[in-house]
Amino acid sequence: MNGPTPSPTPRLAQALSGLVLFAALVSAIGLAFAQPAADSSAAASASASGSASAPSPTPAAAPAGAAPAGNAPAGNAPAGNALGAHVTSAKLDHGFAPLMGDAPVPAKWLPPGSFEHDPGPSSVIFPPQSITLRFNHKFHVQTQKLKCETCHKAVTTSESSQDILTPKPAVCDDCHGTDHNNLAAVAAGDDDLGKCNFCHVGYKDGDGNKVARLHIPRPNLVFNHKKHLTRNINCRQCHGEVQELELATRDQLPRMRGCFGCHQMPDAASRGEAKSACETCHLKGGTKEGGRMATLFADGQLKPPRWLHNAGHDPDFIQRHKMVAANDSQFCANCHKEDFCVACHDGRVRPRNIHPNDYLSMHPIEARQASQRCTSCHREQSFCLGCHQRLGVSMTGPPGVKESGRFHPPKTEWSDPPRRPGHHSWEAMRNLNACVACHTERDCVICHGGQGIGGGFNPHTNGFAGGCATQLRRNPRPCFVCHDPGSQVLAPCR
Repeated sequence: MNGPTPSPTPRLAQALSGLVLFAALVSAIGLAFAQPAADSSAAASASASGSASAPSPTPAAAPAGAAPAGNAPAGNAPAGNALGAHVTSAKLDHGFAPLMGDAPVPAKWLPPGSFEHDPGPSSVIFPPQSITLRFNHKFHVQTQKLKCETCHKAVTTSESSQDILTPKPAVCDDCHGTDHNNLAAVAAGDDDLGKCNFCHVGYKDGDGNKVARLHIPRPNLVFNHKKHLTRNINCRQCHGEVQELELATRDQLPRMRGCFGCHQMPDAASRGEAKSACETCHLKGGTKEGGRMATLFADGQLKPPRWLHNAGHDPDFIQRHKMVAANDSQFCANCHKEDFCVACHDGRVRPRNIHPNDYLSMHPIEARQASQRCTSCHREQSFCLGCHQRLGVSMTGPPGVKESGRFHPPKTEWSDPPRRPGHHSWEAMRNLNACVACHTERDCVICHGGQGIGGGFNPHTNGFAGGCATQLRRNPRPCFVCHDPGSQVLAPCR
């Protein structure tokens, strides 16, 4: 028996429901795989355009290379390095110190003559400063490609260390579009980059437009920038690698040890090179100092460093000074008068450790080797001659003294011909200073003058005329002892 035929409508409805469910499932899977790409795209868009709620920034005339405050690294500013480029940060942390975070400056960037843990330049020569400005040298030199003289305009013509070489406000106006004669133009916009306190540290609005003044004392030094620049000595040779730093401090001022890289040759002046005399760089004192170096200043007393001739005036210098003075008494005389030494070495109270107990018998050896060391303290023609005359070891000693007790060898060796090693003429040519320690020119003329014992015996060696012009030019006085200044004898030497 056949039953009733079922209606097709329920089957169609079931099929349609299945298709809808399948389509929904496919759609969900597609969305799931597509979501990360959409998120990345949105993040990239947000990074490029910034927050939608951020206000439209105001352009400012300030370095674009400065980094935002906080933990953002340097160079995180928007692209574009032109002066006046837009920076979104309201506060920057560059230009307050030589390096970010006030890190110590490596020795390789300090001036020549510096070393690791360098204490800085002399506080007497370069008194302490107070720099109340923010400035980024590295940005201006490396990014903006500016030269030192672009800002320090006066340096090319400066001939005195007393000249002011820090840039005037008008120099900043030339590039930054500001006008320090019209302070309202300086404080443009709401961004900190356009306000006075961006450059002037510690400035506060409503304080009568007053800024903290820079305090850079004049150095106690003689220096001619113009002369050094004309000799192709660039800024880095005295100030180090300033282009690697942001704020330049007094640590970039020259070190004396660095100056000695050029000023170290005793006879440099005769060759047109850098002089090494102390007064080349150091100030002279007044009449009280007798024309010597000035050593007392408001910021302390100028003393030599230990590396210079071992002359550091440390607590142990009372023991070391005798060697320094003996080796170069003129070095001490740059600052000290003779009466400074006599205060201790007056002969009445003999200080210890000057000469050993047997020095009286041993001193001839040292005197002949280095008479300069003796003359550091003693006057040869008075101090030495007094003893030598009493003991008969001089040409003016008492008569009847045996030849063996005299200062010079026997007459047959010392004055009789022929000329040979040990003869007085040989010794005079070898070291005339040893002769004049006791003798004056008058003693020589007794024998070598036109009249007298020697009858005009010629003291000059063969070929002397070939070099007499040099001798006459250097010091004519010995020549005039025997020769009249207008004598025809001197004609070949002129």
